[in-house]
Amino acid sequence: MALAQLLSALDTLKEQASDALWAISSCICQQSARVKINGRTFNIVKVLGEGGFSFVYLAQDEASGRQFALKKIRCPTGSEGVKEAMREVEAYRRFRHPNIIQILDSAVVQDPEGDGQIVYLFLPLYKRGNVQDAINSNVINGKHFSEKEMLRIFKGTCEAVRAMHDYHTSARSEPQPHKMSSHAHSSVDHHSDDEEGDELLPHPEGDEDGGYTYKSSVTVPLVTKHRMEQGDTIFDGDEDVRKVHPNDGNVSANLHVPYAHRDIKPGNVMLADDGTPVLMDFGSTVKARIPVESRSQALLQQDIAAEQSTMAYRAPELFDVKTGVTLNEKVDIWSLGCTLYAMAYSHSPFENTQTTEQGGSIAMAVLNAQYNHPDSAYSQRLKELIDMSLKVDPKERPDIHQVITATNNLLRSFA
Repeated sequence: MALAQLLSALDTLKEQASDALWAISSCICQQSARVKINGRTFNIVKVLGEGGFSFVYLAQDEASGRQFALKKIRCPTGSEGVKEAMREVEAYRRFRHPNIIQILDSAVVQDPEGDGQIVYLFLPLYKRGNVQDAINSNVINGKHFSEKEMLRIFKGTCEAVRAMHDYHTSARSEPQPHKMSSHAHSSVDHHSDDEEGDELLPHPEGDEDGGYTYKSSVTVPLVTKHRMEQGDTIFDGDEDVRKVHPNDGNVSANLHVPYAHRDIKPGNVMLADDGTPVLMDFGSTVKARIPVESRSQALLQQDIAAEQSTMAYRAPELFDVKTGVTLNEKVDIWSLGCTLYAMAYSHSPFENTQTTEQGGSIAMAVLNAQYNHPDSAYSQRLKELIDMSLKVDPKERPDIHQVITATNNLLRSFA
């Protein structure tokens, strides 16, 4: 099995290198590794990742020298694609937690290579990479996480998920959709030094704990906070929650609106310099509780999950969506169990010899919870923590509070 894990890690690294090479030869780096957005110039140092219509680059502000991750989302379908990308932007702004990545800024610009638009997201740069990088490194170097370190990372990730599952929207504090400024524009910078145009990107104002920061001194925010007026509508970024009327007595009430990440996996958990886990990539995030009342709705939810959620970490109820049920935040509990398993054994519980080398089906393995624990030095209680999350019936899975309690109890044994 160790050889299979090594080959899997090497295949992953080879695919990443191939993606990066393809991206470098076919994207904005083709003529000049510089991008100009509303008067500011950014040097593209290298490609950090690629998927679907998006690329993530290591970018450096030419004026200040500060570095960050620049996510570029192509929207060839126009306004509908921009709307989908903006949901990710709004999700980043919605959740404020030490274990959730914070967006620095964002902008919507015209695609210089087509008729569509591009959404740029400016995110902090985590030089240690993500948990998947750490797993690959462990496999190549014949190492593994200590149980205590693994649980520490897992707990921080769970804290991020709890912030999403426990999210409350307020009539006075919830971000509302904001119409984009018609002045937002950008071009790939080959020769021009033109500095005209409203500057949406923030000015750097000194270093903070993370080594750099961007604070907005002149900005047109993509989502804004408005004081609710009489008859206003409460938005949560996706759709109306309810109408507020001046005499309803609930203008400042907090409403519990749980969200599900829907794509929790080691590759979406970054590691800060001090080892703090930071959950990222909210492109798949949706309101957690989705009633499925017809076959067409069920098929739609299956298609969305297939497009946005990684198969080996996807909950079974998203593979075969039933009618007459309500999908909920328990999909993330399953993914957390898969993530903890991957940290322990270097791969998802459903990426085993049968499914990766013998033509087996990951979907069938997930639907039947077909997995086992390889021999290891990890405790029985750790295995039980994984097993309690990997129940096929979501009703039998714990909620995020129970998972955190179990993790804390296990961590105390290392004190």
